[in-house]
Amino acid sequence: MATDFDKVINRKGTHSLKYDFATVRGKKADILPLWVADMDFQAPKSVRERLFEIVEHGIFGYSDTLEDYCRAVKSWYKRRFDWEIESDWIIKTPGIVFALAMAVKAYTEPGESVLMLQPVYYPFREVIEDNGRKLIGSPLKLEDGHYTIDFEDMEKKIRENDVKLLLFCSPHNPVGRVWKREELEKVAALCLKYHMTLVSDEIHSDIVYKGHKHQMMASISEEIADITVTCTAPSKTFNVAGLQLSNIIISNPKLREKFKHEVMQAGYSQPNLMGMEACQAAYENGEEWLEELLVYLQGNVDFVRDYLKQEIPKIRLIEPEGTYLLWLDCRELGLSVEELEHLVVDKANLWLDPGFIFGAVGEGFERINIACPRQTLRQAMDQLRDALNAEAFLN
Repeated sequence: MATDFDKVINRKGTHSLKYDFATVRGKKADILPLWVADMDFQAPKSVRERLFEIVEHGIFGYSDTLEDYCRAVKSWYKRRFDWEIESDWIIKTPGIVFALAMAVKAYTEPGESVLMLQPVYYPFREVIEDNGRKLIGSPLKLEDGHYTIDFEDMEKKIRENDVKLLLFCSPHNPVGRVWKREELEKVAALCLKYHMTLVSDEIHSDIVYKGHKHQMMASISEEIADITVTCTAPSKTFNVAGLQLSNIIISNPKLREKFKHEVMQAGYSQPNLMGMEACQAAYENGEEWLEELLVYLQGNVDFVRDYLKQEIPKIRLIEPEGTYLLWLDCRELGLSVEELEHLVVDKANLWLDPGFIFGAVGEGFERINIACPRQTLRQAMDQLRDALNAEAFLN
């Protein structure tokens, strides 16, 4: 492996949201953070070298994308997902959450209903409620450690609440599902039946484990593409979230113009120079690095699975099919939400994402980010085990 993912890099003192804001958010200064979804690995060399060139040039004026940028994006999705897109379908935004908010405003009116499948990435709720829309949640079904979509409940919620928009997460954060084509087709069929717009957050699409394949929702058929807004970004894949650039792909001209209008109304026009260049460099020359990353992440998944079975059997891993975010089932510990947080944060000195922030159906779970050196992951698992032992949970 050309990249040393075992290398521990000190991120403190870099204005890192993960490492430098513990005390600001009420945590101990020395807490071990495995919460927010960025990686503790350096971005690919090709990305860093391109950014070095720009810094050396020394002029950071207004920028925008040309056809070479679009060509890199189009080539990536053709190579990786066999999805052919056009340059004019690509709209740049400073992030996926910004794009989700723009979509909510573009495709619904205040007071109208927006559906999401829970538990789900918590900004989904925020962009719905903060924009004065009605949040409708449909819980995923958990059976034998595997999550599936409850299509009966989903349709019932759509019909009863006159839902106009679906915010869909694929692969799904936090439960790690990589939806199968037939599942996606059923989701899209409901949106078509009830004349809904489908916003598909596919930011984790590149992080998929062996035995699973990500299907871009809009690539299934022209009919589905015609109602779909696809949210993509290089940020999760190549650890460039701080450079703030996402590519929103919309083939339907009417949906595209509505979205662009909201983006312009919000005051956003030209993309971040560094983000634009990093994205192009990553998509042109980052594929080998990504393949190495996937091997390392699979090793981290295997490590956590084995560790829990041997050392902490009362906590179960929900087997991930994609993403570097693991969903841990802690319900067998028999703790309340407050007691579980006290155990994780105060006793184990770990900063994870508590399950309840992903919706009430996430209570009793914890989300842990495994995109870190294995040494860091082992330390986290040891701290969790020792805290449970001290509280006599494992005796």
